[in-house]
Amino acid sequence: MGIIIKPIVTEKLTDQGEKLNRYGFIVDRKANKLQIKAAVEQMYNVSVADVNTVNYHGKKKSRFTKAGLLRGRANHYKKAYITLSGDEKIDFYSNI
Repeated sequence: MGIIIKPIVTEKLTDQGEKLNRYGFIVDRKANKLQIKAAVEQMYNVSVADVNTVNYHGKKKSRFTKAGLLRGRANHYKKAYITLSGDEKIDFYSNI
């Protein structure tokens, strides 16, 4: 599995992509900022100006069912916010 797992496509990040040239990705939890920058530059052929990362810890979840109480936990994951330099853009819908 590579460093970049999937892009984050939400209203907020779509708006930031248009205005601030910023995009979001779910990345491998062990990847550092330099590895993330190199992976994005290689995959999308753009130059990255800045990388910000956020670690999310999975929350505990529980629900009641006919079989009783089920308990579990959501997965941990890491987000990376990429700011591109210049007028470059990333088009996530070009492969469709």
